[in-house]
Amino acid sequence: MQEYDLVVIGSGPAGQRAAVQAAKLGKRAAVIEKNVRVGGVSVHTGTIPSKTVREAVMYLSGWRQRGFYGMAHRERAQITPADVLHRVNITLNHQVEVMCDQLGRNGVDIITGTATFEDPHTIAITQPSGEVLQIKSHYVLIAVGTRPYRPSHVPFNGRNIIDSDEVLKFSEMPRSLTVIGGGVIGVEYATIFTALDVKVTLVEAQPRILSFLDREIIDEFQHHLRDQGTVLRLEETVDKIVEKNGKVTTTLKSGKKIQSDMLLFAAGRAGATDKLRLENTGLSADSRGRLKVNEFFQTDVENIYAAGDVIGFPSLSATSMVQGRLCACHMFSHEFRNQLAYFPYGIYSVPEISMVGATEAELMEKGIAYETGVARFREVAKGQILGLRQGLLKMLFSVDDQKLLGVHVVGEGATELIHIGQAVITLGGTLDYFVDSAFNYPTLAEAYKVAALNAWNKLTPYGED
Repeated sequence: MQEYDLVVIGSGPAGQRAAVQAAKLGKRAAVIEKNVRVGGVSVHTGTIPSKTVREAVMYLSGWRQRGFYGMAHRERAQITPADVLHRVNITLNHQVEVMCDQLGRNGVDIITGTATFEDPHTIAITQPSGEVLQIKSHYVLIAVGTRPYRPSHVPFNGRNIIDSDEVLKFSEMPRSLTVIGGGVIGVEYATIFTALDVKVTLVEAQPRILSFLDREIIDEFQHHLRDQGTVLRLEETVDKIVEKNGKVTTTLKSGKKIQSDMLLFAAGRAGATDKLRLENTGLSADSRGRLKVNEFFQTDVENIYAAGDVIGFPSLSATSMVQGRLCACHMFSHEFRNQLAYFPYGIYSVPEISMVGATEAELMEKGIAYETGVARFREVAKGQILGLRQGLLKMLFSVDDQKLLGVHVVGEGATELIHIGQAVITLGGTLDYFVDSAFNYPTLAEAYKVAALNAWNKLTPYGED
């Protein structure tokens, strides 16, 4: 029986980083992947495909040029699913090659098959041939990710009533789309299809979509969605979904009805833990298949760790990578610094949204005195050059010591711009950094200086007491 220092179940961002980190510490590591190709949800159905589709759509639709040439402008008159998915296939193949190369160069074994626990240290792997292989490991990391939540009342058919794993398999471009769920996945796909001039209706049970984000940012974003023709049905829940003659009719509990060519159900995901036979380890998952961990990502069983989407929020590839590395460092007593307190949250909608640090609501709840600084992208030269009509960067500063407490961005390049704010917050920077620094001109990053000066004007009266 093969024995390892670390066995990772799942080859997504958390699993890959943990295995490579363990190997770099001189440990024998293996990754178990149920699919033929490594990468997990992030590479095959989640992060990479959806972001690649977004870029393809932004180019083919001419979206970034519409500020100058009008909303009717398109790079290609007719856009087909094949046009959109061509770039996806190329990108996925490249990602798989890179990951296989990284694992191989570091001496990590890749075992293809479905893993189940025999006990906390023994794992049985059912290989594609049907043969069962048993291996032992001192430590085990569960990094199996999640799958779309599929409630029984939704009549999924894989054609026009689909989940987020199936959305990239469509063969015809719908003229209309209903999206159930105003979370990250639902909003990203709703805006991508809107950019393709598909008539989109977004249904969300909460008063706002993406309710964990700063309210002003979401208000700005929702205004933009409506301006682009997206219909928002907020504080609404689904009563019934019926497919007939190629059309999907969604009846809401309020009595409203929505008819569309396609329905995407994107109201949550569940941890893919149901086939691991966790009971053989003494572990159990919650009702959504997620695992509970401590600050070191250990489960209640000392030698078993969990990381990535399977442990819940924030469910980001970026944080999953760091979690995986931290798991390996803790297992093998290697010194590390956990800097996940200030991680950037990126949403690849159209336009992008990103944040780091506190929201206004959180600061008010804690009783922390703060002031805001705001810059609109149309105020900076690069925004005018790009023809941007929307876009907002907001910073939150402490009144007491002028430290940066939070940054919130909606607009072109938000997920890139946020890292300036992340660095300053992590290093304890203040308003003075932005006021005193020179930014390349013209750039969207200049919005930081504009927002800082806006905050400085508001903070000036505080020094007169």
